[in-house]
Amino acid sequence: MKQKAEVVICGAGIAGITTAYHLAVAHGVKDIVLVDERAPMSLTSDKSTECYRNWWPGPGDDMVQMMNRSIDLLEEWARASGNVFHLNRRGYVYATCNSENISGLEAFAQEASDLGAGEVRRYENGKGGYQPLAAEEFEDQPEGADLLTSPDLIQQHFPYLSLDVVGLLHVRRAGWLSAQQLGTYLLDEARAHGVQLLAGTIDDVLVEAGRITGVLLADGTEIETNVFVNAAGPLLDKVASLYGEELPLHNELHLKAAFNDQEAVLPREAPMVIYADEQQLPWDEEEREWLAEDDETRWLTETLPSSAHTRPEGGLQAQTILLLWDFHNDPVDVQIPPELDPEFPELALRGLTRMIPGMQTYVGRLPKPYIDGGYYTKTQENRPLACPSEVEGAYVIGALAGYGIMAAPALGELLATHITGGELPSYAQAFDLVRYKDTDYQELLENWGASWQL
Repeated sequence: MKQKAEVVICGAGIAGITTAYHLAVAHGVKDIVLVDERAPMSLTSDKSTECYRNWWPGPGDDMVQMMNRSIDLLEEWARASGNVFHLNRRGYVYATCNSENISGLEAFAQEASDLGAGEVRRYENGKGGYQPLAAEEFEDQPEGADLLTSPDLIQQHFPYLSLDVVGLLHVRRAGWLSAQQLGTYLLDEARAHGVQLLAGTIDDVLVEAGRITGVLLADGTEIETNVFVNAAGPLLDKVASLYGEELPLHNELHLKAAFNDQEAVLPREAPMVIYADEQQLPWDEEEREWLAEDDETRWLTETLPSSAHTRPEGGLQAQTILLLWDFHNDPVDVQIPPELDPEFPELALRGLTRMIPGMQTYVGRLPKPYIDGGYYTKTQENRPLACPSEVEGAYVIGALAGYGIMAAPALGELLATHITGGELPSYAQAFDLVRYKDTDYQELLENWGASWQL
């Protein structure tokens, strides 16, 4: 069987769907085929924490500007759809129990602010001025961030946090949404504008004289096209090899757990709460000795990274909360479905007890958790790709790591602009493969610092 298409997109995750949406709805491209062997949004997009933020470190302001644009789009779509994907602006809260880390939080805040994420407001005493979050709203909320270093003020607004919390950064243009509902809304809009969703596996990408000429599906279908978009998520490099390109990527497996917070330890209106301190897990002496004896478990007795985090999941009447903590970031081979660690929920729970003492009530008796996980596909510096490939007519959108849901609106728009030849935004080159050919960028990569990216 043979057919023709103006554009073929491989992958119906959030990156492929947003690209199809922008091409069809904003640019009027009529003949787009979106190909995936799985249901839409089911490989990694449905494993997301479903959060967003405009609070990003440098170097440069490209991530902040791109995310500001992405959030603009999310808000536009929320208004247009009656907020069918439940966008909120509760924010991210970074909390520290170590007074020496307050300066780090402040520096992180000032860097993001200087790059365009909004002003930093500082509250050093218990006096007023700090605006509490609105649980279900996204309109008319503060931007920038609030730095609270008054224990009284912290307890007033976040009484579930430990009395040991001495500093707190509340990032305000941040929150979460329903990724599945967002993907469904955009896909429905795209299909209403002519996008065809095709269930199938792309076996080959056809190239002649250095340019794309079509794709071949596993069932023998050949689709003639001169534009091919690789939006294959953790299979990005595998698909790229079909048209002779090697992408500078690796994959990491990241897990999350969900359970019913029957004791209401975390209020339903809480923001995303992140423990900003490195820590050693609070084992008792016997447990610590036992873990230290085995090479495979000794790491559990050592200092572990920051960023154990949690948030409510579902509406105000629900009970579910999410637990996340990326204490392993080693590159791995992709395995679908991934192998899940049954010990992860207990470890993530223990990682939150210093910041949220109420979590201690579940240690050793955690209600049956649900565990899932997906792959963070990353470049070396954890910046995404949305650009043309070296093969004419081939494009790539991916390496969205753990920020795919929040970045895909702007990156899909960027890639659609590349494809249609429109005027590119100022941040376009920062997410282009050509950056790796820049000698100044290569030097920058050698000195790329640590960041607060989740």
